[in-house]
Amino acid sequence: MSGLLKVWQVDTKEEVWSFEAGDLEWMEWHPRAPILLAGTADGNTWMWKVPNGDCKTFQGPNCPATCGRVLPDGKRAVVGYEDGTIRIWDLKQGSPIHVLKGTEGHQGPLTCVATNQDGSLILTGSVDCQAKLVSATTGKVVGVFRPESVASQPNLGEGEESESNSVESLGFCSVMPLAAVGYLDGTLAIYDLSAQTLRHQCQHQSGIVQLLWEAGTAVVYTCSLDGIVRLWDARTGRLLTDYRGHTAEILDFALSKDASLVVTTSGDHKAKVFCVQRPDR
Repeated sequence: MSGLLKVWQVDTKEEVWSFEAGDLEWMEWHPRAPILLAGTADGNTWMWKVPNGDCKTFQGPNCPATCGRVLPDGKRAVVGYEDGTIRIWDLKQGSPIHVLKGTEGHQGPLTCVATNQDGSLILTGSVDCQAKLVSATTGKVVGVFRPESVASQPNLGEGEESESNSVESLGFCSVMPLAAVGYLDGTLAIYDLSAQTLRHQCQHQSGIVQLLWEAGTAVVYTCSLDGIVRLWDARTGRLLTDYRGHTAEILDFALSKDASLVVTTSGDHKAKVFCVQRPDR
């Protein structure tokens, strides 16, 4: 949180590189090269070659760069900001290719961003409760997803819904034209991208923190504030199974490449490894 980054060689447990930037908001490895990207509270996005430390910065607006993702081509990155703007950066040139702001952007800070497998589509999420589908080529918004409950609660005062709910996590399915959006109110929404319609709503007892799609299947993993990991079948909206053991909220989780293990970290100061391999999947 203070902005100190360290990179370790896992097998030797040696520290190979470290750097002090501003307060960190997000961090991610480049998909193809030993290059690390990170966004900081001063609005910059940093890119380092590791371990030699060659560095480049991409200057955003004067507010935190709250989320970011390298596109699958490895040549561009999409970064979301606290002021609701979205920038698609050319990593080589160091300049923005597209800037989405005003009505094209979000009406509140961005919380998460994802890209589909071929990098043609970007999905952005915000505290304004909207998920926007953006063409990575044109930089235009091609779809907007909002929670169904907003329309059915006309009694809420101005801004009340957005304060109590927000998009926390989202992602694309790799085998079907589906996207998943996880909300703070505990709703997992599965959207059909072709028709741009809501396909399923899966309710959690408490807010969703993070979601991940299993590669090569239509299974979505969620972790939530109640400390439980859940597996959902996005085709049917059915809960397949859940994994318990934490006594506090799950802060983040990761899935192994072959989808046999889930590693969770929690507010109970524990990290747990769950074996999720099942013979029928």
